[in-house]
Amino acid sequence: MTTSPLVEPFPETGIQPFTKEPIRYVGEDGLPVQNLPAAYTPERLRELHAVMLRAREFDRKLITLLRQGRTTFYAQSSGMEATQVGLAHSIRPGHDWVWPYYRDHTLALALGVPMFELISQVLGSNSDPSRGRQMPHHFAARKQHFVSISSSIANQVPPATGTAMAQKYLGTDEITVCTFGDGATSEGDWHAGMNMAGAMAAPCLFVCENNQWAISTNLSGQTASENIHIKAKAYGMPGFYVDGNDIVAVMEVGRTAAEWVRAGNGPALVECLTYRVGSHSNADADAEKHYRTREEVQEWLGRDPVVRVEKLLEHLGHPIESEERANMISAVHREVDEQVIRAEATGQPDWRIMFEDVYADLPAHLREEAAMLRAEQEGERK
Repeated sequence: MTTSPLVEPFPETGIQPFTKEPIRYVGEDGLPVQNLPAAYTPERLRELHAVMLRAREFDRKLITLLRQGRTTFYAQSSGMEATQVGLAHSIRPGHDWVWPYYRDHTLALALGVPMFELISQVLGSNSDPSRGRQMPHHFAARKQHFVSISSSIANQVPPATGTAMAQKYLGTDEITVCTFGDGATSEGDWHAGMNMAGAMAAPCLFVCENNQWAISTNLSGQTASENIHIKAKAYGMPGFYVDGNDIVAVMEVGRTAAEWVRAGNGPALVECLTYRVGSHSNADADAEKHYRTREEVQEWLGRDPVVRVEKLLEHLGHPIESEERANMISAVHREVDEQVIRAEATGQPDWRIMFEDVYADLPAHLREEAAMLRAEQEGERK
């Protein structure tokens, strides 16, 4: 069974699929380009701004940890805060399921994953919920239904579709959210998962965080399509195009799409046009300057999603003063420092955990290996 492309999800919102230009509520200058929904009061915008700024400064502090040699891998999300925070506020945290990609720590923080858990995982400390078994910056959060991150591009898409199919079979009102970058849309897994979701009318919200660079390959090198969301037509689902640096637009489109999916209409695709202002990861921190121009980066820095909210608040007569902003940043830095100290104090995971969590009854050959390791450890201590 396939679902027909969406024409009018919620007529009262005026949000339509397959628009030529990204849907936008707030311009780059911080001025509304259409009437803001009543929910976006100055108080609410300040709350969203605080979440975005916290994620931005978390990003900066984690880069410092990386340079200090206290972790070995990190992928920044600076510049993409409106996309990830907006998405987090478009779904039901701890109820819906999230299959993320490797740049989604801002999404995790906005969904309520404790900073202590994220830092513990990055450090591989004994307090890491994954017990040091994943590479750094590849976390999971059971309470928030946040599935473990993987480095393999687009491999989260087919199992996300499977999760959504299970939700439909069980008759729950949960949905599955699957995020990915623009580079993932060149992978076979992406097409297989999207096609199956459309064919089975699975309640899955696919979100492309289009930051326009897949390591050193830009969007024009990924696809001949004019954009990503247009690809939804091939799979019988609506595709939405949104300014990913406008948190109001992301939330309005995200909620519209999420609730349409939850109502049993099948999957939907949302493309958030944004930009990663940092390197792909620490692996290309030096190479990054060779594949994109300084002018391009500066142009997108001028579209900073955090600054856009600040300009909007100033326009509404509720500015965030420079001293207030500085105090907010200092508070985040203290929070990160405290959580790092707390995580490192728990020590490193014990070697015995490699034999745990898989078998209820440990097979004989693993019992033998564990005994050998135990004897080696005891011998070293003597």
